[in-house]
Amino acid sequence: MDFYIKEDGVRTSFEYGQLDISGDESIGFRPYQLMVASIAGCSIGVYRKILNKQKISYEDIIVTADVKRNYEEANRIESIHLHFVVKGYRLNQDKLLKNLEISSKNCSMVQSVKDSIKVEETLECLELSK
Repeated sequence: MDFYIKEDGVRTSFEYGQLDISGDESIGFRPYQLMVASIAGCSIGVYRKILNKQKISYEDIIVTADVKRNYEEANRIESIHLHFVVKGYRLNQDKLLKNLEISSKNCSMVQSVKDSIKVEETLECLELSK
C-alpha cells in the first residue's frame, strides 16, 4: 500500500477506489472512523459467513458501534461496543450468541487490537411476524 500526502490529509488508492484520510471529516475519513469501520466490518462479515455456512436464516443484521476515546491520551480508542441486532423469524438466540463468540475469535481485526482496545459484542434478536 502506498500513501501520498496532500494539502489537508493523505490519499491512497485500492482496486475498489480512492481513499482520502484527514482529521477534518469534510475532507476525508478520520483515522478513528476507519479503525472502527474495519473492526465492525470484519466482525459482521465473519458473523454473516458463519451463519450462512450453518444455514441459519435471518432477514437482516445491523451493527451499532459505540466508541469510547481517551482525550487525555492522544484521543486513543479505549473501547468499542458492537451491538448486533439480528432480525428474522424463529431465531434461536442461544445459537446466534454462540456464533457471535466464534466470530469474535475468528475476526482478524478484533484479534489484532484485543490487547489494546476492549471490544465488547452484544446481541439482540428482533423476531419478525409474518
